[in-house]
Amino acid sequence: MPKIITPKQAAQLVPPGASVMFGGFMGCGNAHKTIAELAALGVGELTMICNDAGMPNGPDGKPHYGVAQLVHNRQIRKIVASHVGLNPEVAEQMNAGTLEAVLIPQGSLAEMIRAGGAGLGGILTPTGYGTIVQEASHVHSVVEIDGRHYLLERPLKADFAVISGYKVDRAGNVWYKGTARNFSQVMATAARTVIAEADQLVDIGEIEPEAVMTPGILVDYIVSEEGA
Repeated sequence: MPKIITPKQAAQLVPPGASVMFGGFMGCGNAHKTIAELAALGVGELTMICNDAGMPNGPDGKPHYGVAQLVHNRQIRKIVASHVGLNPEVAEQMNAGTLEAVLIPQGSLAEMIRAGGAGLGGILTPTGYGTIVQEASHVHSVVEIDGRHYLLERPLKADFAVISGYKVDRAGNVWYKGTARNFSQVMATAARTVIAEADQLVDIGEIEPEAVMTPGILVDYIVSEEGA
């Protein structure tokens, strides 16, 4: 059974220099309470694997929405993402030489994470062939199959996955609401330690078995205000 902890306890699990996958898409599906505690704690030199870098302002008008808090605090050493244009601080830090950014097409990023979780040696994709992408560190080689060229891209794994579920039961089973599932489902398979923040912590049995999207066997910690 996963341990139930507070957002602050979850943040304290992440050491400086760790690689962390953050579920979320422009803040939707981010584990907001855990991220806020990470920002308050100031743990730095992180490698962040996420769809994007959050946004300067959230829907409630507050600044630095989602993972943008960590970028703003300069806690991120390297970001692996699909799109960072909504957060101008990423470009500022890149130009200053304080942040390394690796941009990967969204579909490729999802499949690289899926490969990491499945124990595969990589993925084959034609996307990026013949461009500067094929010189990137995450590309192993170029492969020709039936006359067509593909990039063999390495799988992605991380020390931690920090995800958020609309309902999480006490066994760690997760149900995501709508598109808030985004990258969280595959990220939960590709990290050594999985931290699932619960919008609602429910009893075992309140999520129908066929509705479970991330099984509790993958989840190490459940984040809830009730804590341990």
